[in-house]
Amino acid sequence: MKNPVKVLIAVLSCTLAGLDLHAQANTEPVTHRLSVQQALEYADKNNVQVRNALLDILIQKEANREVASAAYPSLSASGSITDNLKLQTTLLPGEFMGQPPGTFVPVTFGTKYITSGSIDLSQLLFDGQVFIGLKARKTSLQWSQQNTEITREMIRANVYKVYYQLVLSKTQIALLDANIALVEKLKRDAGIMYENGFAEKLDIDKSDVQLANLQTEKEKVLASVANGYNGLKVLLGMPVQDRLILTDSLSDEQIKSNILQDAAYSYEDRKDYRYLQLTRKLNEFNVRRYQYSKLPTLSLGATYNKQIQRNEFTFDGDWFTASYVALRLSVPIFKGFGTNAKINQARLTVRQTDNQIENLKRTIDNEVAAARNNFTTSIKIMDYQKKNMELAEQVYNQTKKKYEVGTGSQTEINTAQTELKTAQTNYISALYDAIVAKIDYLKAIGKL
Repeated sequence: MKNPVKVLIAVLSCTLAGLDLHAQANTEPVTHRLSVQQALEYADKNNVQVRNALLDILIQKEANREVASAAYPSLSASGSITDNLKLQTTLLPGEFMGQPPGTFVPVTFGTKYITSGSIDLSQLLFDGQVFIGLKARKTSLQWSQQNTEITREMIRANVYKVYYQLVLSKTQIALLDANIALVEKLKRDAGIMYENGFAEKLDIDKSDVQLANLQTEKEKVLASVANGYNGLKVLLGMPVQDRLILTDSLSDEQIKSNILQDAAYSYEDRKDYRYLQLTRKLNEFNVRRYQYSKLPTLSLGATYNKQIQRNEFTFDGDWFTASYVALRLSVPIFKGFGTNAKINQARLTVRQTDNQIENLKRTIDNEVAAARNNFTTSIKIMDYQKKNMELAEQVYNQTKKKYEVGTGSQTEINTAQTELKTAQTNYISALYDAIVAKIDYLKAIGKL
């Protein structure tokens, strides 16, 4: 059977980077009994990547609100107090003041203190880029949601594979225990036969060697399974110190469900295909945004101002009012061909996305065909290995009976036991390969 640690490292390394397990070290351990479906639901709520993907949706919603804010009125208030420490001096022609021509008289205008307050209102009436931004909000949100679904699907596939691998590890340990029990019985029988002169001490020693090998293999598997459980906890977003019990089992009948009856599949069922379609739609909005930037923009502005001018610092006196309303039209005339360049870049990006979509279609076709072939082959191999294991059990039992009645040798029964163990290991490996092939096939057709 494949080493669970190696598989877990390969599966989890790209998804679990950066997790801080130390923060969970002081929490009270909890026991979780999870079926595979419950494990999927747990990961959907607690896996860090899924949680961050859900936060991306909220971030996109806030970005949409930011876009929408450009279409709302903008209202601001301001106020100021000015202390003219030294008023500006202006020279007036002397004849204005009854002085000889050619002379100047210095005078100052204004007051020491000027206090004012104003309210400004602006409203965008038309801007092509804002208009396109408003239309693209729904697509942007769908794009973010679809990206989240891709993340969820990736986590689901990993949870399925690791969960069932650990389930099969329990079967592997049970088979190792059964083999250890068989060899221990063989050792006891060989001891009895040795005491009665029907066997050699070598036969007992061979059993000891087999027992040592089986015990060593069991310890390695137990360590690998323990590490596998920790890896699954991290994948689920579960504290590592919690206890995890897997309640589901796995059999060849479960794997051989009739998922191949309907050979038809649709590209639209694939989340990555829908994601790329939304990407293309956003790129088209980008083209239109640059095109609409060539249109005039129209806005409305209004200001209401109150001001008082005094030589003493006081708010008493006459407040003078000023106000205006303005309609502003801005017509772009020439921007050095920069806008045309942006439009062309955006159009080329759309063409690139079209190429990616076509390539993805071919990739999906290939993935579905390969996954179907792998699944069909895995089922056949699983059936062969099951029959081979059953045959190896029969051979072992017959060889054991021959050995017990004295017509068989220790070498024969050791060989039969080794072949039985190999057949059991191959069956478990074939069972795991088959469930992985099924998961890959369901993912390929977008039904995971």
